[in-house]
Parts: sequence; C-alpha cells; structure tokens
Amino acid sequence: QVQLVEFGGGLVQAGGSLRLSCAASGRTFSSYTMGWFRQAPGKERELVAGISWINDSTYYADSVKGRFTISRDNAKSTVYLQMNSLKPEDTAVYYCASKMYGGVVSFPNTYDTWGQGTQVTVSS
Repeated sequence: QVQLVEFGGGLVQAGGSLRLSCAASGRTFSSYTMGWFRQAPGKERELVAGISWINDSTYYADSVKGRFTISRDNAKSTVYLQMNSLKPEDTAVYYCASKMYGGVVSFPNTYDTWGQGTQVTVSS
C-alpha cells in the first residue's frame, strides 16, 4: 500500500502561486489514481483535482479550473498541484489521496490512503 507525504504549503498573497507536491512510497504508484482534496474550517472535504492512473486524464472542480494544474511523475512517484491566481477562498488544508485503479471520483471515502495535509493560506 502506498504512503503519502505532502510538501509545499504556506502563506501567499492573493494572486500568487504555490506548488504542492505529494511523494508516495511503494512500488506501484503508477497503478494509483491520485486526488488533491482540501478542507476549510467548518466545511466538508472537497475534491479539487484528480488524475487517473490509466491515461493521466484529469478532473478539476469548477472553482479552480483554469488556475490549478495537477500532474504526476511516475518515475518519481510524485503528484503535483500547481496553484496560480490564488484567492483567499482557496485557504484550506490540502490533502493528497490515492485509490488503486479506477477513475477520479469526488467522494473522499473511495480513497484508501491519505497524506497528513499541508496548510495553504491566501491573504487578501
């Protein structure tokens, strides 16, 4: 089973950029569909972006389309989330998650492994 560790959160001004990384251990990273979720205080955890294991097809929440880009490097067992034009409403704890095979789905309980989360704070 893969284990996940996120990097790259921090404090940024509105309009700025951050890149999150999620490093996975394990030998079968290429078999996992990966998702980036976020959870703001008092809100439910929501899928921000996902990338499929089979053909790297991607999904984005409407709120981040055109601003965020998810990508993966199977050789490095890492998935990235490039976040541009950040807004204060993007402030949340961001988690990466994995599910073996299958497509990108938005339900958190379909992902079987989670990272510890990284805080992203966007100031206005």
